[in-house]
Amino acid sequence: MSKFIIEGGHPLNGTITASGNKNAALKLLPACLLTDEPITLHNIPNIRDVRNTRLILQDLGAEVSDLGGGSWRIHAHNVRKTELDAELAARIRASFVFSGPMLARLGEITLPLPGGDVIGGRPLDTHIRGLEALGTAVSMTQRGIFRMTAPTLRGAGYLLQPEASVTATENTIMAAVLAKGETVLDNAACEPHVRDLCHFLNQMGAQIEGIGSNRLTIQGVERLRGTEYSIGADFMEVGSFIGAAAITGGAVRIKQADPQYLGMIRLVYEKLGVRFEADGNDVIVPAEQSLEIQPALSGRILEVKPMPWPGFPPDLMSILVVIATQGRGSVLLHDWMYESRFFFVDNLNFMGARTVLCDPHRLMVQGPAALYASPHGVPSPDIRAGMALVLAALAAKGTSTIHNIQQIDRGYERIDAKLQALGAHIERVED
Repeated sequence: MSKFIIEGGHPLNGTITASGNKNAALKLLPACLLTDEPITLHNIPNIRDVRNTRLILQDLGAEVSDLGGGSWRIHAHNVRKTELDAELAARIRASFVFSGPMLARLGEITLPLPGGDVIGGRPLDTHIRGLEALGTAVSMTQRGIFRMTAPTLRGAGYLLQPEASVTATENTIMAAVLAKGETVLDNAACEPHVRDLCHFLNQMGAQIEGIGSNRLTIQGVERLRGTEYSIGADFMEVGSFIGAAAITGGAVRIKQADPQYLGMIRLVYEKLGVRFEADGNDVIVPAEQSLEIQPALSGRILEVKPMPWPGFPPDLMSILVVIATQGRGSVLLHDWMYESRFFFVDNLNFMGARTVLCDPHRLMVQGPAALYASPHGVPSPDIRAGMALVLAALAAKGTSTIHNIQQIDRGYERIDAKLQALGAHIERVED
């Protein structure tokens, strides 16, 4: 087990390069099972969840070669196994999206409930209904073990409900590209990583139309071919570094940040007094920001909610909590999606934050609050809350300890090295 020792109070300054999109990589890698030809992927983030996805691919029979510099070669020409290893699948939430490509490739799959962050209920109904619409028979052979069979997948219309689930959209797309006939997905998710997957599949020979909208039309094809593709920037990492620069008062350039996908992040951050600028494909965070929380119309307390794309991404709500502690004013953060998102704030309050957890979904934050180090340590409960506590430690007075940082490593590539490059006093220590 490892921990971070962080001495706060040092502004971040300098230049870093954005990592590849975690959520794109976790879907493009299973999508490689859709062809028996080799595929080369670039800009793969070196994070724990991606490494675990690689282990699942290899366990199923795919050959994965690390070419260096974030590039991998995947050749799934000898895939015969139809059951996911339960221990590997339990490590990551995205293990369930192996069901779509495996059904398209071999017509059957047995897999357990996925693992991942404990941030609230994350039902699989939308996944299963999408696969059933394409002709998959789904049964639970024992608690938590799904058996799926689809001798022939056939195109169909499917309205995703009750929500535009990102992973259910991606899973259904991967099953549909090799199904017979036309599939129309309504209320489909359209996040940047969904677009990455669609463009990648089209390069392989799929026929997907409506990319970037909430209606996707997919004409099934007989087979897909190998290709070479580069994954886009991880806007969750970019949003995290923008917040870190702003609350420490530093000036940071984030290279290859894909600012075209930061529109709603910009609007929400500006309401909390955080500004950043686009310079080509880079993002620049100016130094010494005001961090004034803007009230809503008529002087009402500002309320921020995450929404499906192009709304504010839910995974940045934890980062927003820490930014709000350093802003002058009040804000109500309302994560209606996940009822455990804000449970980490007890540790933040211990560091001096002024927050009130109104109910499992709503948090009131009053700022600015002087943060003080937590020398005895705080745990990292999940990827985003862990990163939020890193931000708090960077802004705090004194030296903090953050435990359970393997959670942070699941979603952030070499986070300590990147922060050190910007002048942060952060050290990784093995317990």
